[in-house]
Amino acid sequence: MDRVIAAQVYNRICELGSLSAAARALGISRPMVSRYLEQMEKWAGTRLVNRSTRKLTLTVAGEKVLQKTRTLSQISQEIEDQSAKDLPAGTLRVACAHFTAMHMIAPVLPELLTRYPQLRIELDVNNHPVSLVRERIDVAIRITDNPEPGMIARRLGECRSVLCASPQYLAANGTPQRLEELEQHNCLHYSFFAGQSWNFVTAEGEVVSAAVSGNLSASISSLLMEAAIHHCGIAMLPENEAQTALSQGFLVPVLSAFTPKSIGIYGIYQSRDYQPAAQRVFLDALAQYLTIR
Repeated sequence: MDRVIAAQVYNRICELGSLSAAARALGISRPMVSRYLEQMEKWAGTRLVNRSTRKLTLTVAGEKVLQKTRTLSQISQEIEDQSAKDLPAGTLRVACAHFTAMHMIAPVLPELLTRYPQLRIELDVNNHPVSLVRERIDVAIRITDNPEPGMIARRLGECRSVLCASPQYLAANGTPQRLEELEQHNCLHYSFFAGQSWNFVTAEGEVVSAAVSGNLSASISSLLMEAAIHHCGIAMLPENEAQTALSQGFLVPVLSAFTPKSIGIYGIYQSRDYQPAAQRVFLDALAQYLTIR
C-alpha cells in the first residue's frame, strides 16, 4: 500500500476518533480504512491506537507517529502543489487587442497548444483596456510606454512602426519632406495613443514629435491600414502588419529619414509571488517569438 495514503488515512482516523467516520470522510470502505491502519502499525512496528466499542484512543507511540504523519502529509501536499504549479495546464485568460491577437499571439498558439495539451487559452480580444481583477484576466498583453501602476509588467519586446501612404495619395497631395509638413496632410491615427502627435527618432538618436490631425482615428490598426491603402491619408502602422502592403507597392514609406519611436510590448499580471506554469510558458513563448521575428 501507498505509505503516504496510509499516513493521510491515519491522520483522519486520529482527527475524527473513529474508523467509520474516517471512512465516510474519505469516501472509502471501513475495511479499507482498517487495512491502512494495519499498514501504519506494521510500518511503525507497534500498536498505534487502542480500540474499544465506544472510543478510539492513541497510544504513546501513536501520538509520536501522528506528529510525523502530519508532517509527511504536509510535505506530500507541498510537492503536489509544486508539481501542479510546474505543469502548464488549465485555462489561461488573456486580454489583448485585435492586432496583438492576430500578429503576436496567433503565431505562437499552434506549437504552444500542441506541446501542452492540458493548456487552454481563452482570449478576450478587446481594443479597450480591461480590468484584470474585474474581468478575471490572468495576463494582459499591451503595447504601451506606460504600464499601469500596481501591476507586474514583463517586457516581452517592442513594436516597431512605419510611416506610410499609398502612391496615389502622395501623387495627389504631395510627399512630405519635413516633419512639420505632416500638419498639412490627413493623418490617420490610432485612438489610444497619447495626444495628437507622432514621435520619431532622428539619425542622431534624438526623439522629436510632430503634431498630426486627420478625419479618421480608430482603435484597430488594420482599419487604418485599409484606409491608407485606399488613399485616405498617411498612417503610422506596425511594421509587421504593413509589410505585405509595402512589399506589394500598395503603400510606400514616408519620411524615411525619421524612424517612428518603438513602443514596448508588455505582459501585465497581478502578482510575481505566484506565477502559474501556464502563464509563464505563454509569456516565454511570446517573448521568444518577438525576439526572433
